[in-house]
Amino acid sequence: MKKQNISFSRRTFLKNSISAATGTMVFANIPTIVPASVIGKHAPSNRINIGAIGTGRISTTHDIPGVWNDDRANVIAVCDLDSNRAKQAKKLVDDHYSKKKGKTYDGVKTYGNYQELINNKDIDAVLISTPDHWHVLPAIHAVRAGKDVYMQKPASLTIAEGRILSNEVQKSGRIFQIGSQQRSMPQFKKACELVRNGKIGKVHTVYVGLPVDDPKQSTVEKEMPVPSNLNYDMWLGSTPGVFYTEKRVHPQDGGYSRPGWLRCEQFGAGMITGWGVHHFDIVNWGLDTEFTGPVEVSATAEFPPVGSLWDVHGPFKSEFSFANGVKVLASNDYPNGVKFVGSEGWIFVTRGNYSATASDPVSKSKSSKALDASDPRILTSEIAADGIHLYDSRDHHINWLDCIISRQKPITPIEVGHRACSVCLINHTSMKLKRKLYWDPQNERFKNDDEANTYLSRPQRPPYILA
Repeated sequence: MKKQNISFSRRTFLKNSISAATGTMVFANIPTIVPASVIGKHAPSNRINIGAIGTGRISTTHDIPGVWNDDRANVIAVCDLDSNRAKQAKKLVDDHYSKKKGKTYDGVKTYGNYQELINNKDIDAVLISTPDHWHVLPAIHAVRAGKDVYMQKPASLTIAEGRILSNEVQKSGRIFQIGSQQRSMPQFKKACELVRNGKIGKVHTVYVGLPVDDPKQSTVEKEMPVPSNLNYDMWLGSTPGVFYTEKRVHPQDGGYSRPGWLRCEQFGAGMITGWGVHHFDIVNWGLDTEFTGPVEVSATAEFPPVGSLWDVHGPFKSEFSFANGVKVLASNDYPNGVKFVGSEGWIFVTRGNYSATASDPVSKSKSSKALDASDPRILTSEIAADGIHLYDSRDHHINWLDCIISRQKPITPIEVGHRACSVCLINHTSMKLKRKLYWDPQNERFKNDDEANTYLSRPQRPPYILA
């Protein structure tokens, strides 16, 4: 199969980034593709054939298992830049279907390049569970090829990338779910419904508690030979070329512990996006700010010493506000969760002891309640039939499958995911610049601040660049 060229001109990327800030996008010469899921033998009424792009920790323990037990779905392909992980994922899925079917199953195909997986016309939809810096490009290629997408959060590495992706998805008409699964957990829906219906009066403050990485854990690492099973150049993608060391990527011992890239700013922003995108999304849902953003932000954070391999932020404090006057205070010093405070009481919501993967932080208190309030009667108060009733999803992956069939929007569509991610990245920019910033959520730019606006995008390394 001829390898698809994924190189796009940097000039075009910059032009699109600027256009995105004003809400316009131009993509020339994009063919109209009729997906197999519309006219093929694997129509939604029959079976949704799924390919998994990225088969690390979150994929093999959360995303693939999230769909493989649904009789409407069939995972038929896996792809990873680490051939060992691709083989392990194939075995995982084949073994699952062997057990489910009661006979030996060997139907999963492996790929080392996601474009070849996307070019497979038998595949209707894809799971994208790659590192943060590899979210946008395969997602754009997938929707252009007519695939529906479930993509892990955060939506993007930069705000400019996120805007390009959101516009492209909306133009494609594909079903696109962001992996902000807290929306499909009943306590978060209930908390946001109660807040939106005025059960705690007029909200004036929200407290957000996030876990953080310990800056003291970072060390200076030496260069190591690139393992023969890893396509390291492609793994780096659009980010700068840097030497390989195992702690920068993921474990090579066959294990799936928390990977090192999560703690490298080259590939993400740390816990401000890693967990912040979950909780800030709930803030947006509860405040009805899902399609806008803060107007000002001030954040401070500790960072590891210069030269450390793991260089994302550690302990932090943040304060930002919306145009409606609601103030949000975020810090690792607060309990992990979201606390809405209004004129007539408060509501606190958290995951409790739920974790998506074994390495996720959970509540340290055995008495922690997933949903709490200043007065228990708030939690049992009824919402009128003509009140605000939020989207009801009981399972995030299943909601995606439901929407592939119905062609209705999922509970966390791309624009909602992009706006939640933008809140995180705005905070991160303030951490880096160590000063207060003013944000224009309509044009998605910092006001009168050229230095801050340089953080809206990053230089891209050919050939892994957007257009």
